[in-house]
Amino acid sequence: MNRTFFFATAWLPAGWRRNVRAVVREGVITEVACGAAPAPADARFCLVVPGLPDLHSHAFQRAMAGLAERRGPSGTDDFWSWREVMYRFLARIEPDDLETIAAYAYADLLEAGFTSVGEFHYLHRSPQGGLYDDPAELALRHAAAADLTGIGLTLLPVFYEFSQFGGAPPTAGQQRFITDLETFERIVERVRAEVQPSSERNTGIAPHSLRAVGAPHLAELLARHRQGPLHIHAAEQVREVEDCVQFTGLRPVEWLLRHAEVDARWCLVHATHLTPDEISGLARSGAVAGLCPVTEANLGDGTFPAPAYRAAGGRWGIGTDSHIRLDAAGELRQLEYAQRLLRRERNVLARPDQPSTGTSLLEEALRGGAQALALPVGAIARGCRADFLALDAQHPDLAGRDSDAVIDTWLFAAGRSLIKDVITGGRTVVENGRHKDRDRINTAYCRTLNRLLHTP
Repeated sequence: MNRTFFFATAWLPAGWRRNVRAVVREGVITEVACGAAPAPADARFCLVVPGLPDLHSHAFQRAMAGLAERRGPSGTDDFWSWREVMYRFLARIEPDDLETIAAYAYADLLEAGFTSVGEFHYLHRSPQGGLYDDPAELALRHAAAADLTGIGLTLLPVFYEFSQFGGAPPTAGQQRFITDLETFERIVERVRAEVQPSSERNTGIAPHSLRAVGAPHLAELLARHRQGPLHIHAAEQVREVEDCVQFTGLRPVEWLLRHAEVDARWCLVHATHLTPDEISGLARSGAVAGLCPVTEANLGDGTFPAPAYRAAGGRWGIGTDSHIRLDAAGELRQLEYAQRLLRRERNVLARPDQPSTGTSLLEEALRGGAQALALPVGAIARGCRADFLALDAQHPDLAGRDSDAVIDTWLFAAGRSLIKDVITGGRTVVENGRHKDRDRINTAYCRTLNRLLHTP
């Protein structure tokens, strides 16, 4: 997509600038000029910020949002009881269903302010437990949904072999996730053949977690895949940490830092429960902590030690995980509010060099998300993918506001209602807050969910 843009006001890496002109060639920004005059062919927008990367998604879970909000018979609900609901929900999903749900989720992400996504994909087998003729069938349905909606994609096939530490066999609900190493390699090869690296597409791998992948096979995966993004769930729940200590003698993040050569291409998803030594070690590694604040709150997982981690120089980004409520501003707001409740303070994550809490959060989420996805995103700058959010400058919530007050108001007051238009790779995919294919996507999604949820 070749296109030129004129922004009356835009948030660039150096801060807010006026009269910004951007030239886009094949979806990538090739020139950015400040104090420029508009040209007749320019697409004009008033108030523009970069689109956010979503570094952790399970797209199919968008369809079960709201279905696990009932107390179970045990009287104590947590991640582990929620997981059983999830297993029952996915039992009937077929390839067409998955693509339809993913398209709905990705369109919603775009309207919410996310312009690229890391899809942590672990659903490989049919409902009967067999492989499809193409073992990457379900993975590639996410790529098709990304193509349809226009969202940037880093596709992360997941290796999953056990149900628990010590090599416990998978439960019935996990049968669709399981592969051996050679089957997993076939899936990765197919994904890499079909999803060619570009400014808007990338691939990586994702060992699911230390409980689901044995140490020998994790070592083999790391030896085979020495480049590209590498994501793993780690230390999301207290029970997971306790089980890891019981089996290995070490906590999950502690074990990874000692045995896995964690570096800047890693994303440790959640990393909720960390000791001071793990905080400093993870920060030194250069890896990204993949925080999913709304999902972590919904599941009752715990609160990430953000102030200590940031003080140690740690990098982080945000994901939407189970897609319980999609709002890029809402994820950042939840991250800050959790710290306020825990510490009984305000503006906890504002930095000494940046007193605007919203701006501090946005800057770090953009950097960390771009690193985790290994895509040229997260900034209105030369060489970056042309991913922009055009905010509604006439929205009443922005009355009398400019500069960092715009970002603070977006994140803490207006939320996704402030997002008017969304451009990805130079293409306008959302206009007036609505995805261009929203009607068709909604119709297919409703048909699919009515069948999945109401057919005996």
